[in-house]
Amino acid sequence: MISRKTVSKRIKVTKGGKLLRRVRGVSHNMAKKSAKSIQKKRKYSSVSKSDYKKIRALI
Repeated sequence: MISRKTVSKRIKVTKGGKLLRRVRGVSHNMAKKSAKSIQKKRKYSSVSKSDYKKIRALI
């Protein structure tokens, strides 16, 4: 089975099998956003349950 390279670069798989992704909205226009929201967006967030099967098939 061939993996989709774009998905495999963007999604991180943990030891337990969880899928982690970067939070959107961090690339530009940071002056408008509060410091609190910027700090929250630095962390990885987990993939939603509805998208888990789709993304797992692409990886």
